[in-house]
Formats: sequence, structure tokens, C-alpha cells
Amino acid sequence: MITSSLHLRTLALAGVFQAATLVKQLAKTGRVDQPAFLASIQSIFKIDVDSATDVYELPENLALGLRELIQLFTNNQLPKDPEIARYVFSLLHLEKKLSKNTKMLLQLRTGIKRATLQAAHFSPTHENVMANLASLYTDTLSTFSFRIHVTGDPLYLNQTYHVNKVRALLLAGVRSAVLWQQLGGRRWQLLLSRTSILHTAHEWLNELITEETV
Repeated sequence: MITSSLHLRTLALAGVFQAATLVKQLAKTGRVDQPAFLASIQSIFKIDVDSATDVYELPENLALGLRELIQLFTNNQLPKDPEIARYVFSLLHLEKKLSKNTKMLLQLRTGIKRATLQAAHFSPTHENVMANLASLYTDTLSTFSFRIHVTGDPLYLNQTYHVNKVRALLLAGVRSAVLWQQLGGRRWQLLLSRTSILHTAHEWLNELITEETV
């Protein structure tokens, strides 16, 4: 398995992209890629782990995020998705504000530990867990003056269950953004190191494809 700092940082960034992609899926269609959704939600509970890869358990759990990252960073004529890009940059911005708020960081850690016990009793994606994580997001990150505006079909965004899942995914996105920053990720890298990040994301996907065919 690849474990260089750049590769781990790219994996964490893919976690941000995956959460952003799932938010769009859910808000627009009311459905999500279930394995990717489970992986993103479970990453919230991995706050005390030995390595960055443990946050996502297996790199293949971030295949969706890696593909979306590659799609946005590739310099070609294919259309980009400005909505996913907006969510990604918004999540990174929220993380930056969070990193300066020690009280909120502690509040999140305490809330996540409670939700972890609840997830163990039910399941990580149980509606009660989703409601708990959504409430935690509302009580913390949503109190900043900067808020992420999610657009989609009112049919889904007016349903509490779907809104809770969206907020839980935003929390998952911030969790990956925190990991990305801890690994040395900076916003300027998204502009000045795009080629390196793109190459590394391709390496991750190629390794996953190789593992599948062995």
C-alpha cells in the first residue's frame, strides 16, 4: 500500500470530494452510492486511529472521491462540476475556521464519541445516528457566519431524514478536511500542486484496479 505523505494527503482530499459528491447526489436525487456513503459516515467516528488510512479502512472505499477529484483536476475539454467544486472549497473553508476554535473542536469530539456508541448499538447509518450527527453539525459548524448552501430538489431537501443525511455528510467532509490539513494539506496546493495531486490520485486508482484483478 502507498503511504507517502503526498499519497495520504491525496487520499484525505478524496474523502472531501467524496462527501461533496454524495451531498450532491442526495440533494438532487434522494439516493446515494451506498458503499461510499457508509465509508464517509464511518470516517467521522475514526478520531483516534494509528494512521490516516485507518480513517477510511480501505482505500477502495474512496474510489468515488478519487474519480471526482481526477475529473475536476484533469485539464481537458470535459465539463467540470462547479457544484461539487463549491462544496469542496466550502468544506475546506469550514475546516480552517474550525481549526481556530478550540471550544468547538472539543464539542465535536465529545459529540462524535457519543454518536460512536450510538452507531455501535444501531448501525453507522441508522436514522437515529443520522439525526444525532446532523444535530451535532447544526450546533457547531452551522453556527459560523459562513454556511454551506446545499442546492437540490425540494422534494428531498424538505424531508428531515434526507436533510439529516446531508448534514452528516457535511460533517464527514469536514472530518476529511481536518485530516487533510493535519497531513500538511493547504488550499494553495489545489492551484500550484494540481499536477502532483492528479498524478497521485491516478496512482491510487491504478493500485485499486490492480488489486481487483489479482
